[in-house]
Amino acid sequence: MGRVIPLVLVALAGLLAALAPRLMATQTRFRRAPRAALVAWQAVAVGAIVASLAAAPAAFAVLDRDSSPTRHVALLALAVLTTGVIALRLLWSGHRIGRRLRTLRAEHRELVDIIARPDRDRVRIVAHPTPTAYCIPGRHSRVVLSQGVLDALPPDQLEAVIAHEDAHLRARHDLLVEFFTVVHEAVPGPVRSEAAIREVRLLVEALADRVAVRRAGEVSTARALLSLAEGRTPEAALGAGTTAPTRLRLLADGPAPIGMSVVAYSYAALVCLLPVAIAAAAWR
Repeated sequence: MGRVIPLVLVALAGLLAALAPRLMATQTRFRRAPRAALVAWQAVAVGAIVASLAAAPAAFAVLDRDSSPTRHVALLALAVLTTGVIALRLLWSGHRIGRRLRTLRAEHRELVDIIARPDRDRVRIVAHPTPTAYCIPGRHSRVVLSQGVLDALPPDQLEAVIAHEDAHLRARHDLLVEFFTVVHEAVPGPVRSEAAIREVRLLVEALADRVAVRRAGEVSTARALLSLAEGRTPEAALGAGTTAPTRLRLLADGPAPIGMSVVAYSYAALVCLLPVAIAAAAWR
């Protein structure tokens, strides 16, 4: 029985990396509880990583107690291959994406500091007529507003926009998106779910909207989002106008019932603990 544990871990890693994200992306009702939903998405990513990285150690642990380990060379090879491939892909993806994002942010921040005028604290104003707002995260973060935002939005809506961008910077939502992007790119192309990364980006924006609502009110936040719907956000930035139509519907739906968050947190705990429990059984 013990020798099937590595196979179970390999299968679980595949399910959490390929099937679970596709199914979760269809459960749009959980968008109303963005914090709990993001915890669930993180748990699935962590569970898939733990399961894949634990496959090889579990195989060695099981075969070490087997009187004829040479009979299970194929099992050991599959487990080692799974662990090795995922580990290498994660390392390469993390290096490549982290380096690219930091380069893009540094270059864009330097450009903004040259062409934009400073406003309050880290806010910069760009002379562009289209209402646009986004933040450049990092050690030297910036909130970038176009002149179109100042011309089109009254003070209460402008406060909602700034609160939204400040929420991204204070909570370091960029690190969350970067983590998911690294895991997303590490998954082999044929089983990768584009819907998953889109859902995570939407939830991050919805979470920042909740902060804007607490600061400026629901009506002001909704009107600000509507004004920013046509704005463009640079690749390495986080912008208030991203996915605005969907987020407007979420604001209209209101907060999720407490039971929805309980389900999401319970699911997160399950998918995090399951691969750990299975791997631990290999050493019993």
